Amino acid sequence: MRRRVVLPVLSATAVVASMFVAVPPASAHGYVSSPPSRQANCASGAVPNCGDIVWEPQSVEAPQGSMQCNGGGSRFAVLNDNSKGWPAASVGQTVTFNWVLTARHATKSWEYFIGNTRLAIFNDGGAQPGATKSHTVSMGGFSGRQTVLARWTINDTPMAFYACVDLNIGGGGGTPPPTTPPTTPPTTPPTTPPTTPPDGGTWRAGTAYAPGATVTYGGAGYRCVQTHTAVAGWEPPNVPALWQRS
Repeated sequence: MRRRVVLPVLSATAVVASMFVAVPPASAHGYVSSPPSRQANCASGAVPNCGDIVWEPQSVEAPQGSMQCNGGGSRFAVLNDNSKGWPAASVGQTVTFNWVLTARHATKSWEYFIGNTRLAIFNDGGAQPGATKSHTVSMGGFSGRQTVLARWTINDTPMAFYACVDLNIGGGGGTPPPTTPPTTPPTTPPTTPPTTPPDGGTWRAGTAYAPGATVTYGGAGYRCVQTHTAVAGWEPPNVPALWQRS
């Protein structure tokens, strides 16, 4: 009799425990949209032959502490290829980096590096960011063509998100939007340049949108409020930080 009672209880306990083990941790995703990061340039078509980063610019996730453009993970090695002809945005000594976050996670810090020099760190103390995040960073006297590594470190997981941004510091004032033609073109002309449809067109993933552009989606009209390249999951009703109902 004891066996018949004890075994079902143990089985039920094992089932409950397995349910907790099977639940994956929450994930977060995001990337620097302007000045355009390397994954943003891939997603917009400004740099061709990037592989599947074209569809997942927000997914450059790897363990914390890396100094590589792809975080040192097994995916997206193309982002580390400095011979790829990455466009460099012309900026001054102060640059505002804009992140677009498709999933928002408790944040430890945001860091910006040129080489081994950390230009800035912004500590969030575990706060959850909104759909967008911006930081204004001094370039610390660096000039000419430089690559800035932006690192978003998550608070309650051992992971971070990475984005490399190629800049021509001193090549012009301010931070241009991603749609501004780069001063240093790719060595290989892009095969699929970013498209900007006429106002009133239907929203499409893979399209570059600038503030003020209007689209239709699901029978409704929307107006763009922030420069970005659309990806699946960022349909206008889902991202009020990027689109306003008109």
